[in-house]
Amino acid sequence: MDRPDAVEILMVEDNPYDIELTLRALKKRGLANQLFVVKDGVEALDFLFGRGNYAERDVSLTPKVVLLDLKLPKLSGLEVLQAIKSDPRTQAIPVVMVTSSADDPNIQAASALGANSYVVKPVEFGAFQAVMSDLGFYWLMINQPPK
Repeated sequence: MDRPDAVEILMVEDNPYDIELTLRALKKRGLANQLFVVKDGVEALDFLFGRGNYAERDVSLTPKVVLLDLKLPKLSGLEVLQAIKSDPRTQAIPVVMVTSSADDPNIQAASALGANSYVVKPVEFGAFQAVMSDLGFYWLMINQPPK
């Protein structure tokens, strides 16, 4: 997607394989044109707060959901989550932790910081695509955010 102002899903992921599989899954549901990908924690916050390369972006147009990996370069997913949930401009944006870590301390930390959901990425290709497709569909089509 090349229009960051029209983003409905912000995906924060540094693994090109997971990005490609997610794009495929969302395309099957007709949701891929609403996805914007950033590859590290700093870029995610720059995008959301209109800094750096995104200084011209209209930050009043917030994503409907952020799919946030736990293990990221520059800033971890937990650090990004904390920044999102501690700022009044972004704290209402749903954040779904999507990670390969099923470690309870990570789940507890994400919950304490305000994550709206915590999803462990399935290893199997078909299961991964199904989970990502269902996530996109739920947050864009079923969930009713506050006005």
